[in-house]
Amino acid sequence: MIPVPHTNTAPASRTPAPARPAGPDRSVLPMLCCLAALGLALTLLGNGYWIKTFTSALALSIAVAGVALLYGQLGLVSLAQYALVGAGGWIALRLVHGTGLPFGLCVLLGGIGSGLIGMIAGLPALRLRGLYLALVTLMIAGAYQVLITATGFPDGGDGWLGRVHGTARQTMPRPVLATGDTAYLIYVLVWLALILLLLEAHRRRKPGRAWALIRRGNAAALAAGVDILRYQAWAFGLAGFCAGVGGALLAGGIGQLDGRAFHASESIMLFALTVIAGAYHWLGVILAGIFLRAVPGLLTDFGVSGYVATMCFGAALLHALITAPRGIAGQWLDGLARLRHRRRPRETDDTGAAT
Repeated sequence: MIPVPHTNTAPASRTPAPARPAGPDRSVLPMLCCLAALGLALTLLGNGYWIKTFTSALALSIAVAGVALLYGQLGLVSLAQYALVGAGGWIALRLVHGTGLPFGLCVLLGGIGSGLIGMIAGLPALRLRGLYLALVTLMIAGAYQVLITATGFPDGGDGWLGRVHGTARQTMPRPVLATGDTAYLIYVLVWLALILLLLEAHRRRKPGRAWALIRRGNAAALAAGVDILRYQAWAFGLAGFCAGVGGALLAGGIGQLDGRAFHASESIMLFALTVIAGAYHWLGVILAGIFLRAVPGLLTDFGVSGYVATMCFGAALLHALITAPRGIAGQWLDGLARLRHRRRPRETDDTGAAT
């Protein structure tokens, strides 16, 4: 470090703060600790119903991570994410029933398949943004809804569609190490942690810098030598990969998927909850998945219709758009930062006066 020359008007010199030790960024360790604490709390306190509910919520949090990537890093609104969840679940179900491949490999292949579909769905983003891109991706989600309603999900039958006719539907077997509900919850938590680490690695490296320039404008990105086609396609592919992994894990938790659950409106809800919870931090990703599954379940547990949650989410979205653009996670982090600032001891100079 080059010392700064001391002048008569400068305050008295202070002892420089020690350098922060090299290692993981401070945002990674709290994330892993939060996921570990959540898994421990659910394992010790949750009953069978809540274990299954939070398993679905955390699987959908993986899909939310893809929405947060597109919106938080590139400012793009994609309303086809829930359709990609269904696509990943379809691929994983078909591979498990048709080939007998290991569960983890089927989850990975389901993510890759949805990632490729996501790249294709993201091609309109090269010329469209804002409302027009949202409408195009919403139409893609609507087309998937019609397609999956007509064909259904694979359930152990023969042929390309893998449909059973006249006999009982087969369920998707879970991995050997996670056959129980509690073990499968931990399995999903591990996948969520790996996906969040993957996205964090992208944000801190060259793709993250390229996405930041694209968000500022194509002119700035081109001036910096950014290949816009490459990095936008990669972002949509990565978001699709997240959705596919989430869909495959969702299929494993339930054992089957139903086409009636993949309405285009679910993609809108997924995006809205991402904005409400916070698209710029990993905490918002976790909260959005919990809001999507656990809050309606909690209302139902108290004898209140789960549809009331939709009304609450509408008011929360209006609040987020007007007063909290960083979502609930951003508000919590800002409050924590203010609390730390108040507790920080005031520094004094050599005369004992506060600075």
